[in-house]
Amino acid sequence: MGTKIQWVQSYVTDDKIYCVYLAENEADIRSHAKAGGFPVNRVSRIKTMIDPTSAD
Repeated sequence: MGTKIQWVQSYVTDDKIYCVYLAENEADIRSHAKAGGFPVNRVSRIKTMIDPTSAD
């Protein structure tokens, strides 16, 4: 879908899929979903990432 959006990974549960994208804005994510024919229920901006290497 061009260079404005990049799929990073998805998490699958029993009843939902959570997808992580790098995108400039919410509109790009919604356009991508519309073009792909899949729903977007909510878009949330990730403010901080934590993992075992960031623990101090």
